[in-house]
Amino acid sequence: MIDCRVEPDDLHGHHYRVTLRVPLPAALQAFTLPVWIPGSYLVREFSRHLMGLQALQGGRPLPVEQLAKSRWQVRCSGRAALTLRYRVYAFDPSVRAAFLDAQRGFFNGTSLFLRLEGRADEPHRLTLGRLPAGWSVATAMPPSAPAAAAPRAGPALRRFQAADYDELVDHPVAIGRFWRGGFEAGGVPHELVVGGAWPMLDGPRLLADVQRICERQQAFWHGTASVAGPRGASPFDRYVFLLWAAEDGQGGLEHRASSALLAPRRDLPVAGVAPQGDGYLRLLGLISHEYFHAWNVKRLKPAELAAIDYGRENHTRLLWFFEGFTSYYDDLMLRRAGLVDDAQYLRLLARNVDAVAATPGRLQHSLEDASFEAWTKFYRSDENTPNTTVSYYAKGALVALALDLSLRRHGRSLDALMRALWSASGGGPIAQADIGSALRALAGSRHGAALDRELLGWVRGTAELPLAELLDGVGVRWHDEPPALAAGLGLRLSEGAFSGVQVRSVLAGGAAMHAGVSAGDELLAVDGWRIRRLDDALGWVGRGKPFDLLLVRDQRLLRLRLQPGAAPTLPGSVQLRLQDKPAAAVLACRRAWLDG
Repeated sequence: MIDCRVEPDDLHGHHYRVTLRVPLPAALQAFTLPVWIPGSYLVREFSRHLMGLQALQGGRPLPVEQLAKSRWQVRCSGRAALTLRYRVYAFDPSVRAAFLDAQRGFFNGTSLFLRLEGRADEPHRLTLGRLPAGWSVATAMPPSAPAAAAPRAGPALRRFQAADYDELVDHPVAIGRFWRGGFEAGGVPHELVVGGAWPMLDGPRLLADVQRICERQQAFWHGTASVAGPRGASPFDRYVFLLWAAEDGQGGLEHRASSALLAPRRDLPVAGVAPQGDGYLRLLGLISHEYFHAWNVKRLKPAELAAIDYGRENHTRLLWFFEGFTSYYDDLMLRRAGLVDDAQYLRLLARNVDAVAATPGRLQHSLEDASFEAWTKFYRSDENTPNTTVSYYAKGALVALALDLSLRRHGRSLDALMRALWSASGGGPIAQADIGSALRALAGSRHGAALDRELLGWVRGTAELPLAELLDGVGVRWHDEPPALAAGLGLRLSEGAFSGVQVRSVLAGGAAMHAGVSAGDELLAVDGWRIRRLDDALGWVGRGKPFDLLLVRDQRLLRLRLQPGAAPTLPGSVQLRLQDKPAAAVLACRRAWLDG
């Protein structure tokens, strides 16, 4: 048993103190710290925050030799336990690392716990040391049996146990003051833990909405009397949502029995106040996304990620499936849970269509390549990223939509395909070939083979998806709207009454790039009129007409002539609406799609 002890060491300095006790160490005991956290495909170099590493055996200090950026070794003597002590700086407010201040603490094990080479498969016990008064602990890690050896440790002591290192680092831990609520879904207890919210948080409403999402997803994967999923037990026996509300920030990270969530506190429901609209739906969509991952990526996963290498990039070409298909189902599950109506769901779907259409990189970079290069492109984005790659989340979701609607033409569905993959793999690793095999088994050899070829064309090529035609088949009308001024010129902007108009990205092929506008420019005036938002210029400039643009670049005033007709107009927005009186068969197909 590897013993790991963590305690807040300096709230204002943002330090955790970590102690590992290793019984019967090897004569030359090596250990490493991960460079990335599974689910977030970027080398983050967590070792840069580790300091003061010490080793002791039998109370005697031993020299620690660093072998690489995140690897060390100690020469041990005899069978006495090896103790490793160090501190970790924790001031990353995201869901991917570790954080500590006087209000709360949070950590992922990949940021704190050294991995003992040759010992990672052994059980690990986590002990949380003394906590500030009033703080409690939230984690899905199973509790350890009470330790008789430390009866006077006090009420702040918390002990948990993991079967191995992989499980240890797959249970994030939050400490602080929280709102808590619980429910059951699929016969499994769930807990919602919220920190940082306004005092008027409508916790019961949020809890009820999250329960509806979870019940619907449990039914999707495992079936109820009304939903024909394959029977079977949930893959976890307890689930915890760890939600931190902040002034700004958005993100989520999936784990085997929990999810770490970050959302603006203004998006949370407030008691006595009507729904906040888009912000609250965005939060529910985030919760739905991370919960769906408990099946689709944590169990059903790329074969390349069946065994994690924490010391380097772990590449796969299937993120379009595991992230993209999850992104398709996150909002669809809101519709099926009754949290949005048909019109609201179609607006969410249209936004995703618009986001992909406004990315010139979709015509340059395939979804397979975007998945493989997530480490160097998607997660290291800059002002030119929209021109060089495409989001495997956003376009992957549209591929899922296209495949779902294509299957429904043959009386099948993507729902059935997902459950077939789950059943065939035993909720384990799959490869691209397994998806093709499941398609052929589901739709028949002829139709399935044709769909498999079409799917491979979508994910390995860069052609546009036939979404308008497929949506028409379920009674949804596609209507193109003209783009806003900035979008039509190929500009992504940051605009505000006080910050002015700043160029974030210039899209390839647009009139703005043709005229010489660059990322970082500040736009001041159009045809001599001061602007605070570029669309204000539509008050005096005709759509599609040329105009003079005054901007600042590197402290210099520049005047550029923009000719909208000199370059192709970039796509506008899409409106998706239900057809008024579809044929009975079309209506039945639409209901099956939206209702599940």
